[in-house]
Amino acid sequence: MINTWIVATIVAAVAGVVGFFVVIRGSAFAAHALPLGTFPGAAGASLLGLNPLFGLLVFSGLGVIGISQLGRRGRQEVATALTLVTLLGLGALFLSMSTEYSQATYALLFGEVLGVSSSDLTPVAAISAFSIVLTALLFRPLLLTSVSPELGEARGVPAARMELLFLTIVALATAMALPVVGTLLVFSLMVGPASAARALTDRPLGAMLLSAAISLAVVWLAIAFSFVSNWPIGFFVGSLSALAYGGGRVWRACSVRR
Repeated sequence: MINTWIVATIVAAVAGVVGFFVVIRGSAFAAHALPLGTFPGAAGASLLGLNPLFGLLVFSGLGVIGISQLGRRGRQEVATALTLVTLLGLGALFLSMSTEYSQATYALLFGEVLGVSSSDLTPVAAISAFSIVLTALLFRPLLLTSVSPELGEARGVPAARMELLFLTIVALATAMALPVVGTLLVFSLMVGPASAARALTDRPLGAMLLSAAISLAVVWLAIAFSFVSNWPIGFFVGSLSALAYGGGRVWRACSVRR
């Protein structure tokens, strides 16, 4: 349980920080597609006898390259969908070559935070620290290109380069979060708390910190409820994230009326 609380806290903090930019840039689809497209990398790494985290990072890189390169000459959502389909096809191939990966596949799809070992803490902490530092360094240009790409270009901030860096941050955050909350729910941990925070305050830095705080509360409550009820932690993560978003929308509506 100590490992569970530590790694869940790290994942929640990173998801809240990165999720702020996912929301204001309107990149929820990319935040959903990248983890779906990276979990086959763990299957491929398992076939080669490597650490699954290595496969997640490699496929995260492939996803970022595919979305950024295809998106330059077409619609961003189409590029994201094509990249996702390609990576999932490779995942189906890798999974068909192994009959011993079903339990690990379930864990990556739905999360297995209670199964985190002490050896997993160091790489998760390292990737998380790198993601947070990169986000902090790029905070102002990311915010500028998120609000107005044209203004960013006028001030010498290339939108295409910032999109590539942003996708890299999202890929690192999702690859690190997969073993905890799973592929199907990592995007809800990014989008739900960040959307709630965006509805509660208009200040960028305050919204980002509030997003991290809400994400922490969601994960901590999910672990506690899962421990008491013996229900999957992913169910509580998704439900509490949705409730946080709904609460934020209600608060915003009441504030507008007042």
